[in-house]
Amino acid sequence: MEVLVKTFEELSTKELYQILRLRSEVFVVEQDCVYQDVDNKDQKALHVIGIKNDEVVAYTRIFKPGDYFDNVSIGRVVVSKNQRKYGLGKQIMQASLAAIYQRFPHKAIEISAQSYLLKFYTELGFNAFGEEYLEDGIPHRRMLKE
Repeated sequence: MEVLVKTFEELSTKELYQILRLRSEVFVVEQDCVYQDVDNKDQKALHVIGIKNDEVVAYTRIFKPGDYFDNVSIGRVVVSKNQRKYGLGKQIMQASLAAIYQRFPHKAIEISAQSYLLKFYTELGFNAFGEEYLEDGIPHRRMLKE
């Protein structure tokens, strides 16, 4: 998988379309969660895009401190359903962490993780804090990597 890191302005129309399609396929259709994915936050985000065979198959978006949480944050972590057996989730998260370390060295990283993925994020060095809560009807926990 090739990984690209781009600002919103650097995204091509094709990349943006594929990102939004992938997010909708997983977060709206697969997870049966009706919510407004296109939230006017993409313009502030740094986009980490995993491409395989000219298709976006993995993705995250990164926010600088203060744009989402007080800390740097990673969100919209997604891997195409038919690509999940290849470890691309770990690859896209490692690429996201590398992008953060390059741009925001020595900053804590905060995420809002779906509760069923706590083990995945713990293996990447995140620690859960606070109580479980519902976000768009799905159980989540806040996690921090210092």
